[in-house]
Order: sequence, then C-alpha cells, then structure tokens
Amino acid sequence: MRNEGLIKGQSIPHDSASKHVSGFAQYTDDISEPVNTLYGAIGWSKKAHAKIKKIDLKDVKKSEGVVSVITYNDIPGRNDVGPVLDGDPIFPKTKVEYFGQPLFAVAATSIEFARKAVLKAKVTYQDLIPIVTIEEALKKNNLLFDPRIIKKGEPQNKINKSKNKLKGSFNTGSQEHFYLEGQVCLVVPKEDNSLLVYSSTQHPSETQQIIAKMLKQKSNSITVMVRRIGGGFGGKETNFMTSAICAMLSHKTKQPIKLRLDRDDDIIITGKRHDFYSEYEVGFNDEGKINGLKLKLASRCGMSPDLSYAINERALLHIDNAYYLSDLEVKNYLCKTNTSSSTAFRGFGGNQGMMAIENIIDNVARFLKKDPSDVRKINFYGQNNRNITHYGMTINDNVIQDIFKSLLNKSNYKKRFKEIRKFNLKNKFKKKGIALTPVKFGISFTTIHLNQAGALVHIYTDGSVHLNHGGIEMGQGTHTKIAQLVANSFGLPFEKVQISSTNTSKVPNTSASAASSTTDLNGAATLNAAEKIKSNLNNFIKKKYNIFSKIEPIYKNENIYFGNRSFNFKKIIQEAYLNRISLSSSGFYSTPKINFDKKKFKGRPFYYFCYGAAVTEVTIDTLTGENIVDRVDIVHDAGNAINPALELGQIEGGFVQGQGWLTMEEVVWDKFGKLKTFSPSTYKIPAISDTPKKFNVEIFKKGSNVENVVNKQKTTGEPPLMLAMSVFFAIKDAIASVSKYEKIPELDAPATPEKILMSINKLKNII
Repeated sequence: MRNEGLIKGQSIPHDSASKHVSGFAQYTDDISEPVNTLYGAIGWSKKAHAKIKKIDLKDVKKSEGVVSVITYNDIPGRNDVGPVLDGDPIFPKTKVEYFGQPLFAVAATSIEFARKAVLKAKVTYQDLIPIVTIEEALKKNNLLFDPRIIKKGEPQNKINKSKNKLKGSFNTGSQEHFYLEGQVCLVVPKEDNSLLVYSSTQHPSETQQIIAKMLKQKSNSITVMVRRIGGGFGGKETNFMTSAICAMLSHKTKQPIKLRLDRDDDIIITGKRHDFYSEYEVGFNDEGKINGLKLKLASRCGMSPDLSYAINERALLHIDNAYYLSDLEVKNYLCKTNTSSSTAFRGFGGNQGMMAIENIIDNVARFLKKDPSDVRKINFYGQNNRNITHYGMTINDNVIQDIFKSLLNKSNYKKRFKEIRKFNLKNKFKKKGIALTPVKFGISFTTIHLNQAGALVHIYTDGSVHLNHGGIEMGQGTHTKIAQLVANSFGLPFEKVQISSTNTSKVPNTSASAASSTTDLNGAATLNAAEKIKSNLNNFIKKKYNIFSKIEPIYKNENIYFGNRSFNFKKIIQEAYLNRISLSSSGFYSTPKINFDKKKFKGRPFYYFCYGAAVTEVTIDTLTGENIVDRVDIVHDAGNAINPALELGQIEGGFVQGQGWLTMEEVVWDKFGKLKTFSPSTYKIPAISDTPKKFNVEIFKKGSNVENVVNKQKTTGEPPLMLAMSVFFAIKDAIASVSKYEKIPELDAPATPEKILMSINKLKNII
C-alpha cells in the first residue's frame, strides 16, 4: 500500500512545545493527588562503607505527621531493584555500601513532615574502609566480574615491528544526569491489592516487574503509566528505587503515596555515568596509520552490577570509533567501589571507548607533528576494504569519508588551522585551538531480546486516530515523530492523531526507551498495527464496491484512492464500523539481522551505524584556564529525517551535553566516599553562555538508511553527544601551542580550568 502526503519529513513542532512554555505539560508531579494522599521521604546512609549496628527509628515514628515507617523487614518479596543481577537492595540488612544508600522510608501527611522525620533517625555504624577510586579497586582486585579480554590479530608483534611507538594513560570523568524533572512517583492503591503507578521512568515494564516481585504479586496487578518525563538521559532506565519505595509505602498504608526526591537527595542517591581509566601502547607508521594497539580499560562501576557489564561491553564495541584497527587487544576491568552504582547515561559506554581511541589518535598526530585531521582520515574504515570491525561485523553503510570531506570544506578547516597557529605565535596569554573529530555509533540494544516493541492503534467512527506505544516521551519528540508516521500512513492531517500515555496495561513487555532505538522500534510497531487496520479497510472496500483490480490503494488528503475511484476516509470508517470491520489492532516489531555472541565477542550487534563529524574552535586563557567555544560546525547523518527540526534540536542538545561532560561537569567523591558535588552550587552544567558563539549544524544531505528502518531515518538520540569530543581536543590543541606544538599535553576529561592550568604548567616545566 502506498502512502502519499506531506506530513512525514516536515518540521512539525513538538507535540508538547506550547504546553512546555505555557505550563500545561503535565508531569508526574503535576498529577492531581487523590484524597488522603501521603508523602514519602527516604532516610539514607551517611557512611560509604560500614556495618549497621543499630537503626533507632523511635523518634522518627513519633515525629509530627508520620503515618508509617518501612525498613527491609516490611518487604514481602524481592528486596532488590537490580535490573539484571541482584546487588541493589531496596534497604540493606546489615551493611551499607555507599554514601546515600537508602536505609528506611517514611510516609507522612506532608512533604515537610516526612523530610523532617527522616532526620531524626539514630544510626550506629561500625566503619569499614571504603574503596572509592578505580586505582584503589585495581590494586585490591575489587572487581564485579573477572577481567574481560578481547583480541584481534597480533597487536604486540605489530607494535614491536612498528617504527613509531607511544605509551600513555587517559581518564574520562563521571557525569550527573541532572534531568530537569527529578525522581518522582505517585502510587494509587486499587481493588484486589492492585496498584496504579505514575512514575518518571524510561522503563515502565521493568518498573512494573520490580514492584510486582517486591510485593510478591503478579505483574498484572501493577499498572505503570507515563505521559512524559522531563529528561532521562539513561538516569531513569534502571533507577527503580523511588518507585519501589513509593509502592511499598502505598502497599502498607493502603493510601496514595507521592515520593519526590529533592535535588540534593536525587544526586546523592542515584547513579551516574561511569568514569573510565585507560592505559595504552600503540605502534604506527610515519603517516600515523595504526599497526597495533593494546589497551587496558577500567571503569568505576559503584557498589553493584546494575548495567555495568553491558555498558563496558559497548565501550569495547566502540573502541574503534571510525577507525580500522587491524590488530587490537583490550583488557577490561569492572571495578567495584563504595560509590552509588554507575548506570546508563547517554552514550552508554560507547563515548568512553571513543574518547580513548581519539586521545590515542590525537597523541599519534602530535608525536608526528601532523594535523590530527590527516591522521584521523588515514585510519578511517574503508567502504569496500578495511571495513570489518574487531568484532567481525562488516560495515556496509560507511559515509564518514563523505561527511568528513564535506565538513572540511564547509568549515574552511585547513585555512583556519593555519590562521590559528599564526594567532598563537603572536599572543602570549590567549591561545586558540581547533579540532575535527568523527563519530561512528552503532544502533541497537546489544542485549538482543530488548530489540522489540509493541503498539496499539484505534480508529474511531469520526475518523480520528488514537495510538499507544511502549516508548517514552522525554523531550526528544518520539511521540510527535510516531504520530507523523501514522498520520502519513492513513493520509490524515497530523491533528487527527492522538497519542496517549505509555501504559503497561495497553502495551505489555516493552523495552526501555534507550539505546537510541525508541522511534525505530516503536515507530515500526505502530506502523505494523496501522497496516493491519488498512488491510481490513482495503478488503472491505474492494468487496463492497466490487474493485477487482490489483491496483495498490493510496491514502492521501483524507481519502483512499483505488485508481480513479476515491473514498472519503471518515465516511468509509463509518461504513466499516456499521459492517462490523475491526478498526483496532495491536502491532509488533523486532529488529532483524542482529546477532551477537557475547562470550566470543563476535557477530552483528548493530542494525546500522550513525555517522557525523564536528569542527570546534576554542580560546583558552593560559592565566586562568578558562575556555570559550568560539565556533562549532557539524555535519550529522540523520538519514531521511522524519522531522528535521526535532533532529537538529537533538544534535544541538546532545553536543552541549557532551561539552558539559568533557569540559566542566566534575563529579567528586572524597577519600571517605562522600559525594562533594551534590547540588547546583557545587556541580556545574552548561549554561546558555557556555554554548558556542557560532553554532552551525547541518543534517547530511545525502543521508539515508541502507536498512529498512521507518522512513529510512537515522536516530539522533545518543550519537550527537560524541560530536563534543571536538571541544576537548580543540582545548588540547590550544594547550599544545604553549610548547609551540613540540610536546604532547597531558589532559584528562573533564578539561576544567584547573586541569587546563595544570596541563599548561606541566608543559612549561617540560620545556
């Protein structure tokens, strides 16, 4: 069936845009609270590692307004919110393992009463020595899993035979999600011990299952609803603690419960991005082409497995970025530390792996006194050769050379590269830097069974369409894009399609809105449902109106065309209803072609790749370490974009978030495991003044997905964040000018003013 229309590919405003600015967009905290709603608060550990000798809650229970207090003793079922493996107890029994770990919770008649009450707990600890850093964990061999080794070819032999060799180390820091809407949940008890859960979560089905297992109930007794969430970035993919505690309080009191963490508690209790440490040894020729590479890659995983195995796996899968590595060995260490469990974050480990290889490429170029863009280019994957990854996947959609060439020209990179070097010779205290970095990012869940989605589509007798799918709207425009696809499929105006809250009772067993796959999966499932309804309609029309031709019907302009004959959509829907034709259908989709043997580390873990590149120019102050992003030029492949305006917004937003991670957002724990950066006053995220002065973003005009993805689009969820690598390496380029480009700067991420100054001073001492 053909669908013709102008809706798909149009820059239609986000469906909630006007609601966001007017205040009418309803989030979990905006939902009207039922009569007799109680309010929750969490009492958490003030120690990072200690045995619990005694928890005295007498004063808590006596505190004004307190109705109920819960501990681990009140949990009838599974006392754990770990999504894959145990390790994240809702409340610990005998030992705390990180500063901020929940110990108990209260329900009171007001938020103020609840939060005051938890402060009255008297907890007696027996201190244990915390392990806080990656270095400490490696020394003590404190690991969540046995080290993992992947190997291709003979890297050590290739390094030994290489004319040029380098060794070094590199760190990338953690990052707080800092979503605008914090962790919040409202639970309403219903008949037969069932619960209605409104939660700010990226994973309603897992939330449902976690609560059901905790309460020792069936999943069908728990309904989770999500209309929209105010940002997630991975921080609401597995952080089920708030929802679980809220549900437990409601279960015990038989009253509605609202639990909303304040910002400080949210940052202290919840997990963050993994920081990574790498050591490398690389061999290369005089052109900068890598012959052999050995890497040691270690991450701070926190106190439990959470998703660390999968996140580190994706780091290993992206250690190549856009480069062909013929001979490679990586040893991966997942370090257990007494910090909050590191968790999913936009990029999901891929960006940490990419930063490791980009730092190596950059150092190789500086060692050879070459323009890093030339060294990057010579190591790129080929299109017909040098196109098999270290995990055995053939790349058949490589457009990085085209994007790179396009950006070199559009940004006037080579001319500016020379001009910046002249500028730096003339200026003593202000130094400029420039960098061009590529992105190749694989799209699919590497846990194969998660690559599935469901949907539900109804057409009502007035011709309007209602749809529900398993994806979560968290600002990225998923609902808008899927509504565009459905409107286009039925040949209807966008306004005739309505999307309702994601609901586990409508679409079951959904995957998380993550892995940059939300629109791909749920859009395809929704179109599958739409096609089933259209098949019913087509058969009905053919039979009733004696259409014997095999001509393919066209849905366009609120009509259905069979050759020269046309049928008004609304009227034919009414006729179909009167003739008892089903106008409702569920849809399903599972990603084809993917397969991956995790043990052998071989296969095709990704359906396709996203590509992009960015040129960034910066100015640093060598006296203060401050940096300004002067100009950014981006060309990014969004395929055949469903909604170009939304994709541009994602590219810009992703870049700025990546810029924050690599230049200013610094998560700090002290030696006792206490989080020091737990509020907006101690943790800096990018402000509007930090965004590039000139920000040129272009969607790759030749872009189209070679695979059968909805609309031949490519996602812009995670990949744009990695474009910000260019900011870090532009700063490093500016620092290098202090030594007149003779020495390789030592710089770890985030490149804060302090680290920039330390790098400059170290260079000055060397020279």
